[in-house]
Amino acid sequence: MRLIGIIASQNYPRTFSVEYLVIAGGASGSRGGGGAGGYRTATLTNITKSTNYTTTVGGGGAGVNSESFIGNNGANSVFSSITSTGGGGGGRGSLTPSVGNGGSGGGAGINDGDVGTGISGQGNNGGDDVSSGNLGSGGGGGAGAAGSNGTSSSGGNGGNGSASSITGTSVTRAGGGGGSLYFSGTQGTGGTGGGTNATSGSSSANANANTGGGSGGAAQSTSGNGGSGVVILRYLTAAATITIGAGLTGSTATDGSHTVATITAGTGNVSWA
Repeated sequence: MRLIGIIASQNYPRTFSVEYLVIAGGASGSRGGGGAGGYRTATLTNITKSTNYTTTVGGGGAGVNSESFIGNNGANSVFSSITSTGGGGGGRGSLTPSVGNGGSGGGAGINDGDVGTGISGQGNNGGDDVSSGNLGSGGGGGAGAAGSNGTSSSGGNGGNGSASSITGTSVTRAGGGGGSLYFSGTQGTGGTGGGTNATSGSSSANANANTGGGSGGAAQSTSGNGGSGVVILRYLTAAATITIGAGLTGSTATDGSHTVATITAGTGNVSWA
């Protein structure tokens, strides 16, 4: 009987694996489109039961009420040792332009000379601006593609996001915001995955919550907020049961033999028993 107990103890699964999707908050636009939040997905092995794992869902960058200001970067999202970096704010239209770097970079504003840079493995660069014609600003970078450059007659489009089937259904997230056009013409469109379109003379829309999308630029007006991030965790149901701790907002669902935990806001710990 003692030998059987030893064998059972040795075979008991002390650790297990968790597939994750960690998306940071997207940035707000200014003249250029806001960059999408950093997008990271893979599998963590050797997750241990009865251990707290730090988890944070980054908020989107707040919109700005003047194109004289650079858009606000999104906030980082975290699961355990994995950190996704908030998106870079859209470039401004003042006499001393600047643009934000982040998970994906913001689109250039006007006469900038630089684009917002993304982080390899998390996102892409924003698009460049053009200083001729109707002054098209660059689109914000997305998880799946860089933002497009502005032209003399159009703002650059936001870069498209990336698709994941971690929940059991393919969903695209982390698209960049469109770049604005100062005068009449075609405003840049938001990238697939939560990015929003640019405007001129009216406020741009908030990027979609829990996508990490960037908001569109808003020439001569107020930009919308970047989209908040999300943390999604997938693991074998038979392996463990999750506890989503205080300070976090989340829910669980079943997909075949797996449980999927979707955490949509807050900071705290998750653990398994």
